[in-house]
Amino acid sequence: MSQHILLVDDDPVVRDVTREYLQARGYAVSVLHSGLALQRRLQMERPALVVLDIMMPDLDGISALRTLRASGDDIPVILLTARNDVIDRVIGLELGADDYLGKPFDPGELVARIRTVLRRRGAVVPGAPENRAPYKFGPFEVNFPSRELRRDDERIPLRSSEFAILKLFVNNAMTILTRAQIIEKLYGHGGAYRNRSLDVSIWRLRRLIETDPSEPRYVQTVWGHGYVFVPDGEIGFAEKCAEMAENTGR
Repeated sequence: MSQHILLVDDDPVVRDVTREYLQARGYAVSVLHSGLALQRRLQMERPALVVLDIMMPDLDGISALRTLRASGDDIPVILLTARNDVIDRVIGLELGADDYLGKPFDPGELVARIRTVLRRRGAVVPGAPENRAPYKFGPFEVNFPSRELRRDDERIPLRSSEFAILKLFVNNAMTILTRAQIIEKLYGHGGAYRNRSLDVSIWRLRRLIETDPSEPRYVQTVWGHGYVFVPDGEIGFAEKCAEMAENTGR
C-alpha cells in the first residue's frame, strides 16, 4: 500500500511540482491550501506524514502545528521554512516538528527526509511499555508501564521518541554511548538516519529534564565519544569519562 502524504502549502506551483514528484516515487499525496482546515482534515483522513509550509495566509504553519500538538495529535510533521528563518525552525522543533527543510528545496531531499522520519517513527519497540519498577533520578521518576515521566507530582508529557531515548539512557546509566550505538539501539541499522535528527532528540530530552539544557547535568556530552547519562547529576562527570576513555584508548 502506498504511504499517504498530506502536503499543506498555499503556493500552487510548489504543491503541483512536489505532488507529482512524490507520486512518481510511489506515495499517495493529498493537498491542502492552508493550515486552517488541517485539524479537521486529519479527522477525515489519516496520512502517514504531513508536510507543512510555515509561510501561509490566514493561519501560518507554526500556529497550525501548535494547535495540532496542543490537541494531543502526534502525527509526523516536516516543516517547510524560509532558509534563513532560524527562529521559525527553532519554534517548530520546540512545538514538536519532526524535521524541517528550507525553501527552495530539492524534492529528492524532501523524499529522503520523509523516509527518515517515517523510519524513525516506525521504530516503536524501544519505547514500548515495560512491567518494571519506577526509576528515580534527581527530582524525576520514570514510570515504565505507563511511559510517564514525573517531577515531584507533576506529569511531564513525553513523545514516544523522547521516552525511548530516555529509557535507553536509564538502561545504560553511567556508560558512554556513542552516536552510532544510540542510533543502532533505537532504530536498528538504519544508515539513513540523520545525525541532526539525533541532535534534535537529545536537545528535546534535555529541555524536559535539565534546569539549563546548555549546561546539562543528566545527559552529558562526552566530547569526541558520545553521551553519558548521570543519574545523580554530578557536574563534570563527562570530562572524567572523556579522560578515562582517552587513557584506555577507547
